[in-house]
Amino acid sequence: MLVECYDEKGAEVYEIIIKQIFQDLVLGASVDDLKAYVNPDDPVFVLAIKMKKTSKVVLFSDVANFTYDKERDVTMILVDDENYLPNILKRLWRLFSRDEIYQPNRYQLEISGNYLELESLVVDDPHSNLQRRIYDAVFRILPEGFKIIKDLSTEDIVCVVATDELIKDAWIEKAHEYIDELNNGK
Repeated sequence: MLVECYDEKGAEVYEIIIKQIFQDLVLGASVDDLKAYVNPDDPVFVLAIKMKKTSKVVLFSDVANFTYDKERDVTMILVDDENYLPNILKRLWRLFSRDEIYQPNRYQLEISGNYLELESLVVDDPHSNLQRRIYDAVFRILPEGFKIIKDLSTEDIVCVVATDELIKDAWIEKAHEYIDELNNGK
């Protein structure tokens, strides 16, 4: 972790704030590296965070078995891994009303009609979940009055430039430097 600031005490304070927020959100093990640039005189805050690799997306077919009963015109779903059941129900309730999803027991779901195509539905995306948690941390870390924010994030790096003035090109260049350094492991 690098916190750049002309004021050493200010850098130390921000490092403590960042560590505390990461601890509160249980993000420490999910982040490879972090670089921050703080300049209260300009006023600017640049923050770049490299995420660790996550597991791949989990499809509905990875955690459940599907069958279609032609006679009853019902798609039956047998959930193999109940850990994903809340995500499965949340996704299904977005597509169908709660009344359309019949759940005779904890592991079984039934939907009227042929919905075998639901097998390809994403029920969990660890990368997006981690990215969402990191953005939560970023907005807790940013100084309160810095309402002008430019998001320069890439696939594995969340990077923002924040200020209460117009964003200068030099700050964007600084953010791109941080992104390059994090991509190259510097």
